[in-house]
Amino acid sequence: MGRSRGGVTTKIHMLAAALGRPLLFIITGGQVHDATQASALLEGQTAGAFIADKAYDSNGLREQITVM
Repeated sequence: MGRSRGGVTTKIHMLAAALGRPLLFIITGGQVHDATQASALLEGQTAGAFIADKAYDSNGLREQITVM
């Protein structure tokens, strides 16, 4: 659990398959930024496509995805 402006919160960062089936997840405090967990979720994965929220937009993550 983590502290944010709204109080004590948590976040679930999840990697899902094409049809939405959960493959992997990480639970963090609510104050943790989404992009900090993306690399760990994608490690060792292969994909033909990648869909993400704008919170995951970073040059480092784009480079990791192109190598996949």
